Amino acid sequence: MNKNITSVLIANRGEIAVRIIRACRELGIRPVAVYSDADRSSPHVLLSDEAYHIGPSPSSKSYLDQQKIVDLALKVGVDAIHPGYGFLSENAAFARRVAESGLIFIGPPATSIETMGNKTTARKIMEKAGVPIVPGTVEPLKSVSDAEQKARTIGYPVLLKAAGGGGGKGMRVVEEEKDLPGAFKGAQNEARSAFDDDRVYIEKFIRSPKHIEIQVLADEHGNYIHLGERECSIQRRHQKIIEEAPSLAIDGRIRHEMGEAAIKAAKACGYVNAGTIEFLLDEKKNFYFLEMNTRVQVEHPVTELITGIDIVKEQIRIASGRPLSFKQEDVRVNGHAIECRIYAEDPLNNFLPSIGKVTRLQAPSGPGIREDRGIQQGNEISVFYDPMVSKLLAWGRTRDEALHRMDRALNEYLVQGIITNIPACIHIIRHPLFVDGTYTTGFMAHNFNPEELRKPVEDELIAVAISVATLQHRQKNQPILSPTQPTSQSRWKYQERKNDIV
Repeated sequence: MNKNITSVLIANRGEIAVRIIRACRELGIRPVAVYSDADRSSPHVLLSDEAYHIGPSPSSKSYLDQQKIVDLALKVGVDAIHPGYGFLSENAAFARRVAESGLIFIGPPATSIETMGNKTTARKIMEKAGVPIVPGTVEPLKSVSDAEQKARTIGYPVLLKAAGGGGGKGMRVVEEEKDLPGAFKGAQNEARSAFDDDRVYIEKFIRSPKHIEIQVLADEHGNYIHLGERECSIQRRHQKIIEEAPSLAIDGRIRHEMGEAAIKAAKACGYVNAGTIEFLLDEKKNFYFLEMNTRVQVEHPVTELITGIDIVKEQIRIASGRPLSFKQEDVRVNGHAIECRIYAEDPLNNFLPSIGKVTRLQAPSGPGIREDRGIQQGNEISVFYDPMVSKLLAWGRTRDEALHRMDRALNEYLVQGIITNIPACIHIIRHPLFVDGTYTTGFMAHNFNPEELRKPVEDELIAVAISVATLQHRQKNQPILSPTQPTSQSRWKYQERKNDIV
């Protein structure tokens, strides 16, 4: 049954809120934003048709206040709520509350969120549906002795994981049995703190796999399709940094098998709307179900660029009761896309967040470049939220073209007032393992050396010093000696970006 959606309240902030606003506008839908004290002048507030103050800066008192958001949506007369990603997007209680209030939740049913949010339940369902899972338990561990027994069965190394959540919380790699008791207790404590649920389970630890995810879409009429894969193996502490599509590690046969497995997974939990099935791919090209993200992913634009399908608009259409506007055979992959997440983080200081005002921001552009951003010049990167500045994407007819465009765009990107991870992104995409596509999830731990970023810093400082000395001598009409440039690549273009990395 079609449900007319004429207005949507966006229960989120930053770049994803801006992204949803744009999709709404293209569909002729009224976008309504909410904002906290810290976000009064953020782009999503200025771009929306209407914007309402939702509370103080801490997310617990604003973007995570379920009742306040639902009450506001009813008060201003919207038809639906889009949760974006993060915050309440995978909160089954919120999805249920929205539906019970008579509003439309632009996302999956609460039951699907609940089912796939419990990692052991999800593994059990996947196993029954014939989706390959990593060897391990499908029930939470009862005790340390239970963990020791299971570990001996599947063999070390093993991985302890929180049953009630993801994102790397409550996760411990155990190489030897003597380390298991301490790791078990540590995983329980962290899981309790992060998810109010101390249950953990165990699975075989796969060394340096590829992290591959499949984008799925499903409607209320029983139609399921997948949009191919994204590779998300460049991660730090389970936080993705760079994504690309398609993956060089996947051939036509594996792509078909993973796509079919992803659709099986979505059907098994009665899924509707946009979701992502995440897999691990080992050295022998065996793939295993990792988890399902029951929301739109941060990296969804990578898939949009190579398929031409607007995933957020499809989410809204599905939520309105319409069938998918295309079939599996209509999905075509065109070219290659790469995404770099630009964070306000210091790569020379263990990627610590950089808090402060963005005093200058000049985004790259040109052929094949897309930038999704939720801040503007003059905004603050605060302590209250994720320090993401933007998502920078490059598309090319070939991977090589996309890679060169990304390199060019990163070097055009100018951000002042805060430190960013732009130099780290440049370093990664130029690394031989990234260039040839053989990188794995162990790349950041074993191949990324922040000390290698210091050489460009030194060159930049030398360039600035030469510039200042030249100006001073010219003003005095005194001849100077021109020292030899220490690198074949000019560093002048970096002068004003020195605050990014020092």
